[in-house]
Amino acid sequence: MDRLLNGLRGAGERTRLRLLFVLSHGEFNVKELTQILGQSQPRVSRHLKLLCEAGLLNRFREGSWVLFRLSQTGREAALVRMIVELLPGDDPALQRDLKRLEHVREHRAEVAQEYFCNNAADWDLIRSLHISEGKVEDAMMATLEGRHFETFIDLGTGTGRILELFSDSFTNGIGIDMNREMLAFARSNLDKPDLAHCHVRQGDLFNLPYDNNIADAVIVHQVLHFLDDPQSAILEAGRILKPDGLLLIADFGRHELEFLRETYAHRRLGFDDDQMIEWVEAAGLKIQKTQNLNLEGRLGNDTQLTVSLWLAAGGGIPAQIDGVTGKVEQL
Repeated sequence: MDRLLNGLRGAGERTRLRLLFVLSHGEFNVKELTQILGQSQPRVSRHLKLLCEAGLLNRFREGSWVLFRLSQTGREAALVRMIVELLPGDDPALQRDLKRLEHVREHRAEVAQEYFCNNAADWDLIRSLHISEGKVEDAMMATLEGRHFETFIDLGTGTGRILELFSDSFTNGIGIDMNREMLAFARSNLDKPDLAHCHVRQGDLFNLPYDNNIADAVIVHQVLHFLDDPQSAILEAGRILKPDGLLLIADFGRHELEFLRETYAHRRLGFDDDQMIEWVEAAGLKIQKTQNLNLEGRLGNDTQLTVSLWLAAGGGIPAQIDGVTGKVEQL
C-alpha cells in the first residue's frame, strides 16, 4: 500500500504527468526533456528526481548524460503503464510535447547519420572481404530459431542492428556499448513503436553493470577482434548468463590480413575453434555448435575473411562443426 501511495503521489502533478507521457515514447536526457517541455532545467530535474524516488522512472548515467526511462519492472512499472494509458492523447499540452519530441528525434537522427557517413567507407571495405551481412544474420537467426528469451543482451551493440534483428525473439532487449556516437546512432535506429522493448546503455564489456545469472541470451557480434582481452569479455558474458542461457559469438576466423590491425584497429586477427573452446569453457560453458561462413571465389590479393559462429550453453553437448559457403555478391 505504501509503495502504491508513493507512486500515486509521485505522479500527481501536471508537469510530472507530461514527463511520463514523453518518456512513454522512449528514453531522453535532461537537456532533451527541457526542450520538449519548454521548462527550465532545474524545474525539470526536480520533477524527474521525484518520479525516480517514487519508482516510476529509472535513471542511467552515460558519461556526462543522465538518461531517463519508464520503470520496467515491479508494481511501479504496472502503475506507470496504467497512468500513461489513462492520459488523454488529444490534450493540447501533450500534443505540443509530442511535436517537440519529434524535433528532438530528428536532431538525433541527423547527428547519428553524420557519424555513420563519416565512418561508412571503412566499414564497407571490410564488408567486401567476407560473406554478406545478410547471410551472416540469416545464419544467426537460424541458430536461435524457435527460441524466445525474457532478457536478451547484445554486447558491443554498435548500430543496434542485432536488437532489431532479434526483436521478435525477446521480451526485454538491452544493447551495451562504450561509444557515445554509436549509441546515438543505435537509439535513432531503434526509435520505432515496435522496438519499444529495445534499449541501449553505455557500459564496459569487461565490467558489465548487471548481477550474475540475469540474461537468457547474450550475443557478441563482431566485437572480440577489437578487444585487447577477448577472454575477459567472454567471462563477463558467462557471468551474467542464467544456467540455461545461451551465448552466441559471431566473429572472424583466424586470418593473416595484417592491414586490418594496422589501419582499422583490429587487435586480434580472428580466432580459431580451439582458442574459442578454451575461453568458453573457462566461462563455465560448452560449445554446442560452430559454423563457418565463407565467400566462394577470391577477392583482391587472394584475401578473404571467414565469419564464424560459436553457440555455447551450460550443458555438455558435444561440439558440431558445419561449413557454409556463400557466393560472392556484387560489390
